[in-house]
Amino acid sequence: MSPEPQVRKSFLKFLKSFLGIVRILQIVFGAGLWITIAANKYDGSIHFVLFVAVLFWLLTLALFFLTLLDKQDLVPLLGGERWLCTNLAHDVAATVLYLPAVGVMIYKTDRNSFCNLEAYKHPCLFKIYLTATVFACLCCLAYLLSVTFGACRKCRGEQTVIS
Repeated sequence: MSPEPQVRKSFLKFLKSFLGIVRILQIVFGAGLWITIAANKYDGSIHFVLFVAVLFWLLTLALFFLTLLDKQDLVPLLGGERWLCTNLAHDVAATVLYLPAVGVMIYKTDRNSFCNLEAYKHPCLFKIYLTATVFACLCCLAYLLSVTFGACRKCRGEQTVIS
């Protein structure tokens, strides 16, 4: 039997798993957040939100593809038996940093709420900030789900990411 069907089965198993679905959501929502911000004018504390979004988007992509390709054993110090802890630490850090990012976006959205009137003719960032706030909240929620899932698996003594 050729190895191709087995590799394909491994891909599908991860993509259909809870963690695979959540990782895809994290990647999509993270990309939505940083693209929304980067495509428009931003200043001040929005730089922090953009930093968090791009950093964890890239890290999540790396974790996603390493797990998808089943190559986590090749990562020195973090792979192998420690892969579940590595994923859990990544998700905790992302959740902790996304919380203030959500706060920043809520603050910026509120500060620009005055220009949400039809009679207001000047350029307004309210709708952009509101969209970015929604993406930031969805990202934070996706990482929080992943933290909960990973913590439950770690408490049960499981060692692998895919069940």
